[in-house]
Amino acid sequence: MGPSRRSKILSRSMQYSLLMCLCLSVLAGCSSITSSLTGRMSESLASSILNSNDPETVRQGAPAYLLMIDGFITDDPKNPEVLMTGAQLYASYAGAFVDDAARAGLMSLKARDYGRTALCLSNKTTCGMWEQPYDQFETVIEELNHKDIEPTYVAAMAWATWIQMNRDDWVAVADKARVEAMMLRVVALEEGYRRGSAHLYLGVLATLLPEALGGKPEEGRRHFERSIELSGGRDLIAKVLLASDYARLVFNRELHDRLCREVLEADPIIEGLTLSNTLAQREAKALLDDSEDYFGE
Repeated sequence: MGPSRRSKILSRSMQYSLLMCLCLSVLAGCSSITSSLTGRMSESLASSILNSNDPETVRQGAPAYLLMIDGFITDDPKNPEVLMTGAQLYASYAGAFVDDAARAGLMSLKARDYGRTALCLSNKTTCGMWEQPYDQFETVIEELNHKDIEPTYVAAMAWATWIQMNRDDWVAVADKARVEAMMLRVVALEEGYRRGSAHLYLGVLATLLPEALGGKPEEGRRHFERSIELSGGRDLIAKVLLASDYARLVFNRELHDRLCREVLEADPIIEGLTLSNTLAQREAKALLDDSEDYFGE
């Protein structure tokens, strides 16, 4: 699969869905610095978003959150919660909605930097580790504990998005090992965190490149399958990514088509996952419709 096709799939499925799933944490972060009444309203809005089956309406409202969170960060630049919110929202929006490569690169860079700053503020030992030799970086990561899970995960996902937006830059792709180390630490500390989302990112990173160029497709498959297991099969995006990022990479049409059909046959209406699952079904249909052209007869 060419880079443009795989980038499109990740943007329209994983990142698009994560944008909506992350609205809960975005709004929760905002509510922490607003009144309790506004907080309750935010939580209600978040629930409505996550359980919506109308992606376009949600899509059109997303840019307002970018401006809002930038304002909060300007007012409180040393608040790790608000910075994590900004990192998640910018990373997801850049991957989901921005077609212009230069603009997406700038937004994902902002997300990466927000995530790094949030992690540094949460745990001073991580400050500056990005520029350290890998063995020193790895030592810092291995010493992170359970209280560091959220900022570590957020910093890693924002960094992973930046790599995705710069996948043609080998210097950026070289950072993949560091992001993997961070996500593996999240898995070691709490494998089921966010329904096993760390495994999703590990799967994407492992299949970012073909095996001949250093990719690890079978390792990626194991991560995707574990994510499916941890969500009880309810989070349909994991199956979509297993089909798009693994089955297509290794040219396994039987697995690809089976996964897509399973997603299309599933009930998308699940508390907290309805919007994500609705988008996953759209992508599964697009993949299945394109299957014959991609794999041939």
